Amino acid sequence: MTAIAPAGFRTHEVFNQAPPRADVNEYTSNIPLVEGVSRYDAGWATGTLTEVGDLVGTESFQHDAELANTVTPVLHSHDRYGNRIDEVEFHPAYHRVIGAAVAHGAHTAAWARPRPGADVARAATFMLFAQVEAGHACPISMTHSVVPALEFSPEMAHSWLPRVYSRGYDGRLRAPADKPGVLFGMAMTEKQGGSDVRSNTTRAAANSDGSWSLTGHKWFCSAPMSDAFLILAQTQDATLAGDSSALSCFLVPRVLEDGTRNVFRIQRLKDKLGNKSNASSEIELDGTIGYLVGEPGRGVRTIIEMVSRTRLDCVYGSTAGMRQSVAEALWHVRHRSAFGATLIDQPAMTAVAADLALESEAATVTALRLARAHDADADDSEKTFRRLATAVSKYWICKRGPHHAYEALECLGGNGYTEAFPLARRYREQPVMAVWEGSGNVIALDILRAMTREPESVEAFDAELARARGASALFDRHHDRMRAALTELSVLPSDRAQSRARAVASSMALGLQASLLLRSSPTAVAEAFLAARLGEDRDLQYGSLPAGTDFAAILDRH
Repeated sequence: MTAIAPAGFRTHEVFNQAPPRADVNEYTSNIPLVEGVSRYDAGWATGTLTEVGDLVGTESFQHDAELANTVTPVLHSHDRYGNRIDEVEFHPAYHRVIGAAVAHGAHTAAWARPRPGADVARAATFMLFAQVEAGHACPISMTHSVVPALEFSPEMAHSWLPRVYSRGYDGRLRAPADKPGVLFGMAMTEKQGGSDVRSNTTRAAANSDGSWSLTGHKWFCSAPMSDAFLILAQTQDATLAGDSSALSCFLVPRVLEDGTRNVFRIQRLKDKLGNKSNASSEIELDGTIGYLVGEPGRGVRTIIEMVSRTRLDCVYGSTAGMRQSVAEALWHVRHRSAFGATLIDQPAMTAVAADLALESEAATVTALRLARAHDADADDSEKTFRRLATAVSKYWICKRGPHHAYEALECLGGNGYTEAFPLARRYREQPVMAVWEGSGNVIALDILRAMTREPESVEAFDAELARARGASALFDRHHDRMRAALTELSVLPSDRAQSRARAVASSMALGLQASLLLRSSPTAVAEAFLAARLGEDRDLQYGSLPAGTDFAAILDRH
């Protein structure tokens, strides 16, 4: 006998699902980003940013982002005949994504065309691309960050900076002069030292032609198909003498100027939690040709500005991830119904969505404020402010990213936990921003070091917060507590100061975000953020906003 379904019954009928989130302009739909670009003197970039927002919001770009992370890079150590080639093959989608980012200046536009707001425009461009595909942002960031290091060697800067500033992209291994533009990577850490780069054992021996030969093993080298790398190594004589202070910085091309491939043995690709589209690797150098950048024995000093700039891009990357999380979560809850009402209109979900939006907005205003402080026209006070503010923001925003991504994922329920939607990928992506360029303890200790060695940075940071004094009693009390904690920290013994570093860094970060929101965002946004993060009834989870919160005013901005 054959069972007959009831009339009109269709098991494959799809309803009460959100439509595809495609062809949404990711720039114009992000009101806090649009306002920040204008506030920090980058309104002149509105047309270009709108164009980028259109591009990254297309279905085709989103599909490329998915392909780049599901058809992951493959290492080919040898060709079919047995020749060592050390090439990484990427899906063409990855090349389309990174090529578009380069074409729009996400890497070095602020250096190539400096003007007030140039770093703000570049930050917004970077975040728009990183919002949809995060892995390519690593070589984009390193290429941006290499510029101040190259400037330590004028001759090298003369030949390499025009290549770095170019907006052309070619992913093949070719002589630098034969490419339309170049990308940079870096390799500092080794398996025995990690963040303690002064314990590196890679050696560099001088050659008669002015080059150096490097021999050693680097534990993490991201984007190994980049055209050149900054690498730390000990000069040979100092190493033999046991002088670990002689760490120097070298530019190592993948392909030499005459077209010869440099020795750059990729031992393996790292199997990472996330960041799948970016081929992080372990490499071996064996007589590899490099060129000294900066003074010998001053490698850390040479590369530190590069590290600082990549830390800043980690803030941008985490902020971009928060924006993706909020955008995807809100899209779902505004289109999905349950228990007789649209999800966004149900009070518990409204509170969670609004709280996620508050976190995203706080990160956005902080990222753009830091970007403006890094512009070429920054005066001494801005440079002093950014020294401490960048580290504080990197510590806090990058640590907030994973929990934020998880909570947004949960808004989608079971869909969010599947790989068919982008938030599972984002959840795996966010931790890398907190790990790269200094994990939590490294950054917290760097903050302590800045306070000790550059006390003027504390004064500049405090002055920035003080600009919001009087706007909120809740903020003023937090600011007073933060000041007291900083004073106490300055007189504590080193071990006790280190144990308090994280708590003080968190307090400083929240103070900075609160001050910026009070001065730049609508009252409803600032008051809700302060109550949820600094109030007596604050909660560790998202969604605990005070009675009277203007949810509509918060959510309409996202």
